[in-house]
Amino acid sequence: MIDLRLLREDPDRVRASQRARGEDVGLVDALLSADERRRSSGVRFDELRSEQKSLGKLIPKASPEERAELLKRAEQLKADVKAADAAQGEADEETKRLLLQLGNLVHPEVPVGGEEDFVVLETHGTIRDFGAEGFEPKDHLELGEALAAIDVERGAKVSGSRFYYLTGVGALLELALVNAAIAQATEAGFTPMLTPTLVRPRAMEGTGFLGQAAENVYHLEKDDYYLVGTSEVPLAAYHMDEIVDADKLPLRYAGFSPCYRREAGTYGKDTRGIFRVHQFDKVEMFSYVAPEDSEAEHKRLLEWEKQWLTSLELPFQVIDVATGDLGASASRKYDCEAWIPTQGKYRELTSASNCNEFQARRLSVRMRDGKKVAPLATLNGTLCAVPRTIVALLENHQLADGSVRVPEVLRPYLGGRELLEPVAR
Repeated sequence: MIDLRLLREDPDRVRASQRARGEDVGLVDALLSADERRRSSGVRFDELRSEQKSLGKLIPKASPEERAELLKRAEQLKADVKAADAAQGEADEETKRLLLQLGNLVHPEVPVGGEEDFVVLETHGTIRDFGAEGFEPKDHLELGEALAAIDVERGAKVSGSRFYYLTGVGALLELALVNAAIAQATEAGFTPMLTPTLVRPRAMEGTGFLGQAAENVYHLEKDDYYLVGTSEVPLAAYHMDEIVDADKLPLRYAGFSPCYRREAGTYGKDTRGIFRVHQFDKVEMFSYVAPEDSEAEHKRLLEWEKQWLTSLELPFQVIDVATGDLGASASRKYDCEAWIPTQGKYRELTSASNCNEFQARRLSVRMRDGKKVAPLATLNGTLCAVPRTIVALLENHQLADGSVRVPEVLRPYLGGRELLEPVAR
């Protein structure tokens, strides 16, 4: 959540942020009104309690004639204090409710617009000309089935659409990707983490996934648990309700976990293969830093993602995501999109988001710098979303005979294997 003081001091900035996101600007004024009621009811409660305490001291000293009047006033004060306390509580709850609906303030340099209004910042690698090589590229599913690496038919039989099995070299390829990604993250100073995938409501709400993103979250109603769509959630909540010493920052974690997404609103999109699925594994980077260091850390996360995709020898571009596609918690987000030959376009493989103090305020994660205690900043960055990475690897590194070249960075994790070869059936 944002700082209420900032809202009071510069409401126009918050309105502009909401407008840029395509969100309800009226929420700002409703929140200002609730905050004013909260503060005024608090003052009223304090005044009445003060009078009540003063009256309590006068009654024992009063004469019999005065005492009757004072007791009458005490009864009225008791009722007034109760009413003021209820009004204060109601206004406080309304303020919190509205505050949780407000997205993070967007960075002033973020391009304004929707999903297609991003700005390309960089382009890396060379797109292969398959025509010049004399063959038409196959898509990842055709390649994966020939390699006996991907089985979507049985995935659909067992679990429904958008589920799959990785088999044989497909399973080995996932394990190689995860191990290589964790090795890079560990070398960069991240602590490897295996995280829970079932979390309580506060963890999910605290990271900002129960607002506009709620439709894509799986909820187990009987137990009131949520299945995470990213290990960002348990990593952000790891230090919930804690105070971290400033001299221990930055804290960097690399979480590996299964992830679950309903993919609501994507009917008819990416229905073939494993690009858009309900369950997948992912390695996620997460950083806790001092607020003044968040922009520099954001660039570091992006550099680690670029290093990873470069090591996989994939052509990719870096985009500055537009305001309407940020998600509630991010003030700015960079995506790395890999070239997918059979689609003829770049598709998202990784994201790096700067959430500033937004998540830390909601989860009560603070830092102590001397005598000062204040919220810190959190950032997250995908290092390897496994299925999409496999899609990009198979399609970009395929050979005319249907085999797939293994990038050098993965070979140590595949027993030195240089090629994935079709399986005779």
